[in-house]
Amino acid sequence: MFNIQLKPPIYDPEAVQPMRDELLYCGFEELTTLQKLDEVLSAKNDETVLVFINSVCGCAAGSARPAVTLALQNNLIPDRLTTVFAGQDRDAIDLLRSKYLSKFPPSSPAIALFKNGEVIFILHRHNIEGRYPEEIANDLINVFNQVTKRQGPSVSKEKFEKLEYYRSCGSKIPLNEN
Repeated sequence: MFNIQLKPPIYDPEAVQPMRDELLYCGFEELTTLQKLDEVLSAKNDETVLVFINSVCGCAAGSARPAVTLALQNNLIPDRLTTVFAGQDRDAIDLLRSKYLSKFPPSSPAIALFKNGEVIFILHRHNIEGRYPEEIANDLINVFNQVTKRQGPSVSKEKFEKLEYYRSCGSKIPLNEN
């Protein structure tokens, strides 16, 4: 595979960078290319891989990002923390949805837990919208306590307490001019 982005981002990359940064701050790695996404999710190594499908949606993603980072303060967390951004990492999202999430309707944001290339848990947008981050985090923590083994948290409590979440209505984020 070539490392060429076939589809440009829909939204201005600078405008969405704060939404990426809060996840990176908490230990996530971005799966921005087809190769990276396929490499991580096709591995058959018994690791649990959390995939957070990020989104510009202010309401659902504005609850999902705080929820997933709060859940990662738990004493058990997934082995690998990854994210791919809908509307930005469009080629990677297409591969994720067609190869790894084909049994599920498209959703952004969404939070999925994989093991050996298979989905073992997923929260769709309809499981996120209208809920407080703490409620969503509790759902994730319950799953983490059942199926993960890595010792958490993903970042120290002191570092986590300094995290400031970005909140913006997706309709106000400028479209990509390129």
